[in-house]
Amino acid sequence: MSEDEALPEDPVGRVPEPEPEPSREPRPLVERIGLACIALAIGAMFGGVGYAAWLGGEWFLAIIGAISWVMTWWVGILTLLRG
Repeated sequence: MSEDEALPEDPVGRVPEPEPEPSREPRPLVERIGLACIALAIGAMFGGVGYAAWLGGEWFLAIIGAISWVMTWWVGILTLLRG
């Protein structure tokens, strides 16, 4: 690229204006209940995997299943409460 083709530079000291953040509206109650029910079902499946792994002697898989169960239900409860 030659000197004639150089891109123009911004003036010194120019600060770009920040973009306005979109407004955050809470989800409707029906949607929050539906998402919480989905989290409940998926969490129950994780709990079942953890329990089956515990009975089968797979301790690592049981711990991962239990952690997944807790995290999924936690997010479901937060979705229901916070929107």
